[in-house]
Amino acid sequence: MGLVLTATAAATLALVVPSYATPSTDALIAEVYGGGGNSGATLTQDFVELANRGSAPVAVDGWSVQYLPSGASASSTWQVTPLTGSIASGKRFLVAESKGAAGTVELPAPDATGTIALSATAGTVALVTSTTALTCKSVADCGADARIKDLLGFGTATVVREGAPTANLSNTTSAARPDALTDTDDNATDFTAGAPTPVNAKGQTPGGTTPDPDPTPGDKRIHDVQGATRISPLNGQKVVGVPGVVTATRATGDRGFWIQDTQPDADPRTSEGVFVYTAANAPTAEPGDNVLVSGTVAEYRPGGDAASNSNQTLTEITGATVTVLSKNNAIPAPETLAVPDKYVPTANGGSIEALALDPATYGQDYYESREGMLVQLNDARVVGPTNSFGETWITARPDQNPTTRGGTNYLGYDQPNSGRIKVKAGAATPQASNVGDVWTGTTVGNIEYTNFGGYTLATKTVGAYKSGGIQPEKTDATQNPELSVATYNVENLAATNPQAKFDRLAAAVVTNLASPDVVVLEEIQDDNGATDDGTVGADATFTKFTDAIVAAGGPRYQWRQVNPENKADGGEPGGNIRVAFLFNPARVQFVDRPGGTATTPVSVVKQNGRAALSVSPGRVDPTNAAWANSRKPLAGEFKFRGRTVFVVANHFNSKGGDQALSGRYQEPARVSEVQRAQQATALRAFVDQVKAVDKGANVVLAGDINDYQFSPAVGTLTAGGALVDLIATLPPTERYSYVFEGNSQTLDHILTSANITRWRYDVVHVNAEFADQASDHDPQIVKLRPSTGDQRVDKLVFALEDLLECLKK
Repeated sequence: MGLVLTATAAATLALVVPSYATPSTDALIAEVYGGGGNSGATLTQDFVELANRGSAPVAVDGWSVQYLPSGASASSTWQVTPLTGSIASGKRFLVAESKGAAGTVELPAPDATGTIALSATAGTVALVTSTTALTCKSVADCGADARIKDLLGFGTATVVREGAPTANLSNTTSAARPDALTDTDDNATDFTAGAPTPVNAKGQTPGGTTPDPDPTPGDKRIHDVQGATRISPLNGQKVVGVPGVVTATRATGDRGFWIQDTQPDADPRTSEGVFVYTAANAPTAEPGDNVLVSGTVAEYRPGGDAASNSNQTLTEITGATVTVLSKNNAIPAPETLAVPDKYVPTANGGSIEALALDPATYGQDYYESREGMLVQLNDARVVGPTNSFGETWITARPDQNPTTRGGTNYLGYDQPNSGRIKVKAGAATPQASNVGDVWTGTTVGNIEYTNFGGYTLATKTVGAYKSGGIQPEKTDATQNPELSVATYNVENLAATNPQAKFDRLAAAVVTNLASPDVVVLEEIQDDNGATDDGTVGADATFTKFTDAIVAAGGPRYQWRQVNPENKADGGEPGGNIRVAFLFNPARVQFVDRPGGTATTPVSVVKQNGRAALSVSPGRVDPTNAAWANSRKPLAGEFKFRGRTVFVVANHFNSKGGDQALSGRYQEPARVSEVQRAQQATALRAFVDQVKAVDKGANVVLAGDINDYQFSPAVGTLTAGGALVDLIATLPPTERYSYVFEGNSQTLDHILTSANITRWRYDVVHVNAEFADQASDHDPQIVKLRPSTGDQRVDKLVFALEDLLECLKK
């Protein structure tokens, strides 16, 4: 005969265990419901359900169930329902109480009957080893009464309870223990609120049904549930007796367990595994259990079912009843992942969910065809560092677009890298890992689909950690005739941040970037950070940062910036992020021209036959709609060795709102790209203005463009060869400064005008590949020789500078 267990929805509450607690080892209260017969109720009657978690029957002759109102006063009395008979081991005992006028469903035949009208929301129920009414009215007094076998206080205002009381109940909810009948003597922990599920000693439920004494599989198997597309053909339908062996369980977060069929079909599109969701209850099934699962097939879409949510779904069985046929069975051997190179089929921007899977061709189809199944990777290489949520990205295709440091490079919209898969934080998670680290041996888990990344490996075991050996990089020193310009997104840096963050960022400027002459900063916040009180000034933030640089052994930088209008530039609400310049006055001169405000546009004027800025620093076209709710570029005029260099600091709008790369809509809509294209057009217009006045002008654009080297926005900036995107000059294996969902990619850029012909460029990897980060971006730096404006003169000047440098050696 199978053991029948029912998973019920519940809400977990806080743990407060009283000092007098003595958890019961056998008879206890399993469920209490006081809404029977009330308006909106389905059941017609209140009930108290007892259970026996021990190995022997418990006689209850001379015992009672007693009830006390929640707000017990001096005049309150305990109401008593006497009991007779016994509770069999592993069985239930149903005590029917007051009956109301509403409801349509009768209780199964009760094992005892009383007339107590329980409150639907709050009160105390006790299982007592006598029929004499209790007199205690407090936690302490009731805890000292040895006759009380078990006690439940339900409803947050209840005075008498074990530990903390449960949440308030209602006409449609009871307080019930999970099937494991855990007893910690803390009501909030041991009981959860959900739909009432009365069961009597015979195992009967409302309607008189009795568990099948000889359960057999139904007519559906897991591959029937999964189907040959992303959506189950049985979605929303009830299934009965789906067979499988439990391969893994999860007792926290999205609780439940995975089952897998040991008799697979011949269709490679249909998965043989599925997740059984147990809501707030920890699963009672165990790995190796041979089970039959009955419930409702559902497609869970992380983030909700709105059409705007591009996530795919996870097929699961919900509201499940589980029959354990046998235990300690062999678990199906995990399948070694063999992911194809192509990523996903196209639906011309529509949904791919109705398309038949093609797991031999597309990586996303391959993962879907193994959804819920036990799989393994051998010597898994990390391609995305462990994040603050404990998630790590690994790859099943280490040969796919590898970077020089062990990552996987994103080199085009048509190369999303199919081998990437997220590893969800859990019990089987290795130590925090960096890009290039390897989990040697086998990493085993079940495939599921989750928010923020798509297909995910819920690990059961992981390989042994082996460091890939990457270290933070250091660029070489700037030579005397070179002007060094770096860009660094310092990720919401505010004066209110811990000193340790400033110190780490400062150390990177001094040690890893070798104290550049100019540092373009992105995401500098106002002086009180996210506090939304109208503050826009950032002098305290700049002071704290520049002081930290000096303390790290760097130069005394000065800064230039323009305060934004309050809450007009996007980013964290109240933070007022902006771009800015740091510069070393011992190496480079900033040309100050007053008049720059949040809304004053900088223009290009001619002075002595050369280009100059009308205001410096000044914002580029700040009232253009392209910059709405986004950072405005900041132009600054610098002098280096008598030559003028125009540097523009940038931070384009983010990718927020774009459809997921791993989503149901393929190809995904990149809606944020529209604004960046407009921003690139406005910025390019400014560069063209400079060049129209002075074709020999030196222009450097630096910052977080929030887009790739192959994007339309960057294409607009580089059109016609007027600007060179320096990251595109690197070998493909080195073109990245950011890691997202296991893809090494670039969002940050330095672009130089084509007349700057002598330069050395370096992306300095100090953050993005590491689990321990000061920022999520890597800085980059160019060391350039500004042009005189005449290429013939440049040759002479550069040759002389080279000679002088040579003589110094």
